[in-house]
Amino acid sequence: MTVQSEKRSWLWVPTAYFAEGGPYMVVSLVSAILFKSLGMENDDIALWTGLMMLPWSIKPLWAPFIDLFRTKRQWILATQLLMALLFAGMAALIVRESLSAVLIGFFFLLAFASATHDVAVDGFYLIALDKHTQALLAGIRGTFYRIASVSVQGGLVMLAGLIEKHGGSLRSGWAYSLLLAAGAMLALFLWHCLVLPRPADDGPVGGGDRFLTDFLSPFVSFFRMRGIVWILLFLLFFRLAEAQLGKIAVLFLQDKPEAGGLGLGLDTIGILYGTVGPVALIAGGILGGVAAAYWGFGKTVWPLVCAINLPDIVYVYLAVERPASLWAVGGCIAVEQFGYGLGYTAILLVMVALAENSGRYKTSHFAIMTGITILGMMLVGILSGYAERHLGYVTFFWYVMVCTIPSFLVVYPVSRLIPADFGRKNR
Repeated sequence: MTVQSEKRSWLWVPTAYFAEGGPYMVVSLVSAILFKSLGMENDDIALWTGLMMLPWSIKPLWAPFIDLFRTKRQWILATQLLMALLFAGMAALIVRESLSAVLIGFFFLLAFASATHDVAVDGFYLIALDKHTQALLAGIRGTFYRIASVSVQGGLVMLAGLIEKHGGSLRSGWAYSLLLAAGAMLALFLWHCLVLPRPADDGPVGGGDRFLTDFLSPFVSFFRMRGIVWILLFLLFFRLAEAQLGKIAVLFLQDKPEAGGLGLGLDTIGILYGTVGPVALIAGGILGGVAAAYWGFGKTVWPLVCAINLPDIVYVYLAVERPASLWAVGGCIAVEQFGYGLGYTAILLVMVALAENSGRYKTSHFAIMTGITILGMMLVGILSGYAERHLGYVTFFWYVMVCTIPSFLVVYPVSRLIPADFGRKNR
């Protein structure tokens, strides 16, 4: 790659990964806040927002078709334009009526478009950049993905709340927020029309007679991995508690005090999830990576497992005491998010280590493991709404603490498959 091409990559890599992170956060988190504010019950919110994660869990199944038809550049531009139109359509729907099956359908379409966009961008990154530039920009892509998450978690929710607070209706607040998202995605589409390169290798890959064999080979290879039963149990159950807490925590913050919640407004939730939470999350992620690089997998895995699970107890405190101080609420959210950022390093290390030793299909195996993890979280997340409805917030958060136990149990057999010094710098 020439110096000019390397410089040009700085024009599109940050914005492409910003376009990845934003829609994902809208579907995974903002949709729950929106549905709750418009009157949907917790169990229905958990059901629909859980099902919306399906496209990301099964995207390895349709990823090969992106290679077979058209170029990845065309897929990126087409999905970005589609997402801009979907955001605009959702804004129009909310103005007309607060909740409808059509609005939920638009969120599902956004999820499929976003997951397809993720596959195309990740593939384009590998084709358009040489290995040196890929390594150079690895941190940048992750940073801008997180910046998009922070912008969406805080910005869109806060804007909706501020418009409602200053005389507008709730529906108009959400409509303006979604129109802002539509404008941002349209701007990204137009920008990428100008700056995305046209790599010579970016073209349809003919499937031929061996397409089915080539498509199935990574899956067959994955299920033949040593210790596959323990690997599957780890992927499905390590995040059992987190998958349920993540669905209900934001609804608890938003719910009325008479229903057991904290009764926070959208503007306050936007501040907490746009500043305190992400800062703590990123700090925990950095510390977890540094610890793993210094001491290796063997010495850090159990502290990391504790970090992702034990801080969940703060929600028991919030549900029992229901403090009026935003400092107390923000502090609890910071503790839980810091622990999550720290502990997420554990699952990432396990998947990277397993993929690293899995032969020629490393990339496919990592994608399969990611899909299985999201599928497990989706199924459990769907049930979390029904559990909360029957248990109430206090008992539900105690139940979440019980659900942390499988996380510890599934780590031990998988940890025996990974070298203790994996990840350490001198390795």
